[in-house]
Amino acid sequence: MANAADVKRLREETGAPMMECKAALDEAGDDYEKAKEILREKGQAAAGKRQGRSTSEGYVAVSMSENHQEVGAVVLESETDFVAKNEGFVTLAKELAEIFQHHDPGSDPLAVKHGDKTVGDLIQECIAKFRENVKLTSVVHIRSENKLAAYVHHDFKKGVIIEYAGQAANGHDVARQVAIQAVAFPPEYVSKDEVPGEYLAKQLELETQRAINEGKPENIAKNIAQGRVDKEIMKQVVLLEQPYYREPSKSVHAYLTEESKAAGHPINILSFKALTISQD
Repeated sequence: MANAADVKRLREETGAPMMECKAALDEAGDDYEKAKEILREKGQAAAGKRQGRSTSEGYVAVSMSENHQEVGAVVLESETDFVAKNEGFVTLAKELAEIFQHHDPGSDPLAVKHGDKTVGDLIQECIAKFRENVKLTSVVHIRSENKLAAYVHHDFKKGVIIEYAGQAANGHDVARQVAIQAVAFPPEYVSKDEVPGEYLAKQLELETQRAINEGKPENIAKNIAQGRVDKEIMKQVVLLEQPYYREPSKSVHAYLTEESKAAGHPINILSFKALTISQD
């Protein structure tokens, strides 16, 4: 009969259910290492059955270098919130973020080596442990001559990485505020200059038709449409045009201008990268 201490130890090391640990030890004749191998094989079999199952929970993790010029980030997804909040799952997400801080994911992030294992191996072990499908749905690796700041929401389901330029002493804190802004009100572009002409033309067409449907003559409808695109749509999709979340009376651009003036150096937002849990 399996030793209770060995069952407990096997449970702690493998994460397998208690009864499965006991059964594995019985099957292995109390050979601890053999029992671990039995559980590993059963976990792999269970993992195979989980492939393809939808994942709508998970954890966003970011790993940043001390000089704020190198960052790794991942979105690691699970089937349930219970697993997403498990310490082992969270630890893996953070470990993967750190791995990709130092390693370019290339075309196959799962093939990236970590010691004698690959990232794919680590995820398969996670699937075997939790008996849920686990997917690495987003990987970020940035090394920049500029500076980086990041913010992950308190629910760890969304985050944003900001790349910014400037020598302002408060630059990192300001950029982090902009990252919070981008998490709260997800933009599509940094500045108006980035907005494609086709997108603007389509929005003008839609807003013109909307004004006509409201009973406005076509020539007036076009002017109304232009105003709506400039004052409403741009404030939704362009980060610098959005009302700043802490002081909605000013734009993000105005906030940056104020902070740049106070610091005596410009703070310019160059790009952003959003990280979110998929809702499939």
